[in-house]
Amino acid sequence: MLITGAELADGRVRDVRIRDGTIDAVEPTNAGLDADTGERVVDARGRHLLPGAVDVHVHFREPGASHKETWTSGSRGAAAGGVTTVVDQPNTSPPTVDGDAFDEKAALAADSLVDYGINGGVTADWDPESLFERPLFALGEVFLADSTGDMGIALDLFEEALAEAAARDVPVTVHAEDETLFDESALDGDLGGVGTAANADAWSAYRTAEAETAAIERALDAGAESDAQVHIAHTSTPEGIDAVSDTDATCEVTPHHLFLSREDAGRLGTFGRMNPPLRSEERRAAVFERLRDGDVDVVATDHAPHTVAEKRQRLVDAPSGVPGVETLYPLLLESVRKGNLSLERVRDVVAANPASIFEIEGKGRIEPGADADLVVVDLTNPREIEAGALHGASGWTPFEGLQGVFPELTTVRGKIAYERDPVTGAESFGETVGRNVRES
Repeated sequence: MLITGAELADGRVRDVRIRDGTIDAVEPTNAGLDADTGERVVDARGRHLLPGAVDVHVHFREPGASHKETWTSGSRGAAAGGVTTVVDQPNTSPPTVDGDAFDEKAALAADSLVDYGINGGVTADWDPESLFERPLFALGEVFLADSTGDMGIALDLFEEALAEAAARDVPVTVHAEDETLFDESALDGDLGGVGTAANADAWSAYRTAEAETAAIERALDAGAESDAQVHIAHTSTPEGIDAVSDTDATCEVTPHHLFLSREDAGRLGTFGRMNPPLRSEERRAAVFERLRDGDVDVVATDHAPHTVAEKRQRLVDAPSGVPGVETLYPLLLESVRKGNLSLERVRDVVAANPASIFEIEGKGRIEPGADADLVVVDLTNPREIEAGALHGASGWTPFEGLQGVFPELTTVRGKIAYERDPVTGAESFGETVGRNVRES
């Protein structure tokens, strides 16, 4: 395949040749990359060419909850949104806390349309010996408070897990919330129905911003003690980002914490319940400012789908989590179109940085020798985000009605994974990625 006339994130206009799954050449347009006989040519004049996104935080729900999402449906949504690599978290059923559970998930992940990593989890009955024998992408999401799957652990077990990971040079992704600082009084009284402002807003008041900051600081201290590589997941507060920025650790933020706040509570109701929760509009704006200024390392989705029926319950009964893998690039690219972010910044936080932090060979860049994970987009052509046009299994999105710039073409190692519609044939060509895969 030859992609011609595309503008890269840094403004250069280039022709890009794909051969045998990798980028064979990147040359100035009209500098001599002529089409071979029978070669497909993609005319990308007026379009931008970006590296495929690396979403290091998804929950594709298999095994155990395929009615919410499968590796097939989740990866189709990913490809349609320009995500070419995903990393699945361990709070499935069974949880990915030993070698057998890892193998069960890996067999299901073979259905993926995009490349993938599989994280290992930590519970009181985890088996680090068998788990670390597998090609883990990372350890975590290690939960310092309960969320979906009830995998919250105590500090002593967390410190043990950090030591085990550090000894094997495996990164640790941390869900940082301190349950002792939750405000139980926020859940007292009549919270109304599923569509009322009281619901999502009460959840935000319950899982306090202070609980996140305190847990982040504790995780950073423990990581420094063990010399482990710590990555803080879904940081939702400027205070949390600031705590990480003074250390060797890294952090991610989610699109829902960048584009939604407690002011959206009335619209979302229980559909706005997630962990950590939505924050004030002031905090949301401060998080976005830190993204723009370079203090955020990664934007990842925490794609955590549940069905409409599951979310349409009382606040205390509805599960936490929102879908988002398909809208990661579109939302950020709309911010580029509106002048709120640079295209290079978006490229870095969704592709280059996660690939570098987690040492994923061949990902996150457009240069000869890299994997041909590529996304063609037209920044002049946004469209409204509509649940009915998305490809995941949950059937809803918290970003309904917002604008997004969606891909026109997505390739995974040179194979077309999306072109107006995700590939729906029998072939699944996703492969395992991560630093430990090279050794397995």
